Amino acid sequence: MAIGPLVSMLRDKASNYLLDQYNVMEGMEEQHKILKRKLPAILDIITYAEEQATAHMEGAKAWLQELKTVAYEANEVFDEFKMGIKLCRILRDIEALIADMQAFGFKYQPQPQPSVSKQWRQTYYVIIDPREIAMRSRDKEKKNIVDILLGQASNPDLVVVPIVGIGGIGKTTLAQLIYNEPQVQKHFQLLLRICVSDTFDVNSLAKSIVEASPKKSDDIDKPPLDRLQKLVSGQRYILVMDDVWNQDVYKWERLKGSLQHGGSGSVVLTTTRDKQVADIMAPDKVCNLDVLEDRFIKEIIEAKAFSSKKEKPDVLVKMVDEIAKRCSGSPLAATALGSVLRTKTSVEEWKAISSRSSICSEETGILPILKLSYNDLPSHMKQCFALCAVFPKDYTIDVAKLIQLWIANAFIPEHKEDSLETTGKHIFNELASRSFFLDIEESKDYRGLYSRTTCKIHDMMHDIAMSVMEEECVVANNKPSEKNQLASR
Repeated sequence: MAIGPLVSMLRDKASNYLLDQYNVMEGMEEQHKILKRKLPAILDIITYAEEQATAHMEGAKAWLQELKTVAYEANEVFDEFKMGIKLCRILRDIEALIADMQAFGFKYQPQPQPSVSKQWRQTYYVIIDPREIAMRSRDKEKKNIVDILLGQASNPDLVVVPIVGIGGIGKTTLAQLIYNEPQVQKHFQLLLRICVSDTFDVNSLAKSIVEASPKKSDDIDKPPLDRLQKLVSGQRYILVMDDVWNQDVYKWERLKGSLQHGGSGSVVLTTTRDKQVADIMAPDKVCNLDVLEDRFIKEIIEAKAFSSKKEKPDVLVKMVDEIAKRCSGSPLAATALGSVLRTKTSVEEWKAISSRSSICSEETGILPILKLSYNDLPSHMKQCFALCAVFPKDYTIDVAKLIQLWIANAFIPEHKEDSLETTGKHIFNELASRSFFLDIEESKDYRGLYSRTTCKIHDMMHDIAMSVMEEECVVANNKPSEKNQLASR
């Protein structure tokens, strides 16, 4: 729950000078004074309460849910400039919440300080190119799979090669490296790539595959499976199906029925976390992806934690070895943890991160590390990132439109020296530098005039956003065309 920014907004409204200037609080001065005193007390412990809720403390979770309800109602009351009985009821609710807060033993925990304007630390989201590390760390696996794909040239049957591994291990990155390999690009006549995710709707997938093709189609009125069959017919193609979860054999066979009309040597390269999914698609071609060696994990952490060679204190560098072991060989965990450490400058802060018992384990996987990176954000950035839950997984987000969404929802703090758009760009750059966004690309229109920045979110980071928002948003599961993006509506 991203509740801190909501309470901060309420505190700011309660402290607005206009309330006194227009005598809005006339007759309720005492209640107004109490409210302005109580809200900061709640904000002092909000980070601790959110961490307790994250640790599945049901009491803390229920308390935060009640606080959210009261904060929403209070914000609406202040927007109306009509107080009276409503404010008295809200004040009673807040008094009850503070009593519960003391009973739960919630403690003050310093929040990360938001940085704006001149105090904003200059950050760039292209500090390192993780693909360069990925190319070296997965070179052996890439060569093995490329050899398999190219070796099927005379095979008349459709070949399926699943890449299997835990979340955050680098399956998608490896698939991209294989797809972009010059030998692969030259060998196949048709190259296609889609993200499948949770929903395996056969017709929707067939349509997505057709639309992923550079070849124009004029048979949009025909059934999607027929269009797919026509597209691949006689073509030696490679299709990358990323993040597959389907365990329904019938659905896969239906899709495969159209795919198998390709030319000799056609292959489907899939990624999945589930061995059972791989066995359904191709039990004899499964490629199990192992964890990365610690030396590569260490390299990723150092690249993210230190922005340049000049800023590598020996005492912190020596701690990287131990911290790398906590990442369980996951490059995503190393990237997220390194991004958190980049904002810490003292040995004590690094030790505090390293000593967390729930940082990563076989039972929890890397989600605690990803949640740690979220919890380390200033409160307004938490809400900005959490809003991204409204986008489907693997969606191409227009950054300018995303910033407008943040502004429309009053998530961006006002600052005298900067416009909201400028502050929004700072927030995006900071989130990007902390690895919350990936595949950041800039493109221009055909005249080279209009520049547009787009980005995506890793599917596991999307899971974090969804867990934060819970029932507060509706996700568009059916992806619109990338040309008509959800963010641009």
